[in-house]
Amino acid sequence: MPELPDVTVYVERIEAKLIGREIQRVRIVSPFVLRSVDPPIQEVEGRRVREVRRIGKRIAIGLDGDLWIVIHLMIAGRFRWLKPAAKIPGRLGLAAFDFDNGSLILTEAGTQRRASITLVRGEAALAEIDRGGAEPLEIDRNEFAARLTSENHTLKRSFTDPRLFSGIGNAYSDEIFHRARISPIKLTSRLAPDEIDRLYDATRTVLTEWTERLRQEAGEEFPAKVTAFHEGMAVHGRYGKPCPVCGTPVQRIRYASNETNYCARCQTDGKLLADRAMSRLLKQDWPRSIDEL
Repeated sequence: MPELPDVTVYVERIEAKLIGREIQRVRIVSPFVLRSVDPPIQEVEGRRVREVRRIGKRIAIGLDGDLWIVIHLMIAGRFRWLKPAAKIPGRLGLAAFDFDNGSLILTEAGTQRRASITLVRGEAALAEIDRGGAEPLEIDRNEFAARLTSENHTLKRSFTDPRLFSGIGNAYSDEIFHRARISPIKLTSRLAPDEIDRLYDATRTVLTEWTERLRQEAGEEFPAKVTAFHEGMAVHGRYGKPCPVCGTPVQRIRYASNETNYCARCQTDGKLLADRAMSRLLKQDWPRSIDEL
């Protein structure tokens, strides 16, 4: 799922292409992508784009008359910028917003249709969509600490909770924990002050670095490769590959359709965290440390 750095770059490219431009036509291919009825989607036609915001992992496009198009890409939703009135890709295409200078195309890979378009009117309706998480690059250390320790959960759960922090998901939380040298399953109630400091600094550094990196890769075009598995990440999506810091093979914890990646040497003092599937299968044969592995 696109997270803060990826969505930020999308917002910047949409702003560059569309601010001041009028939506000439909207084309909805998949009826399931539209999650609102009132206002009707046809109301966006003839209105100019005035503002583009990131709300968590959503993108909000503000139009004349205080109308807002809110798009959630979910896991596989992506944007393409094509020539005016371009044909919507048959298998992947969900919708298109046509302008005089090009068409903003919403696509989604895979068979599950989770991406969504919601049309709302006014700031109050827009605020209801916001889950309330703090912007991690805008808060100070005290607010960061207060939110992080407001509930006693694992770091992984707290960092990816949109009620606590805005825009952080599975991928960049892995990178943050590795940069901070802390276990993803450490409980927030057991964090020492210096660990909170490391997490705060790592959060700002990782998100800033990756936003700038993705911005440079995109240049003046829309991002061509938006994925949770970027080349150059330290641990996320790198199971079995060497940690860039110590060379130890990166480990994982799998749950449902997700996994958490970490370095046992750098983050857990050499201890292997229990993987529900493999540790249940191997039982007593499950290795307890990276050295035993």
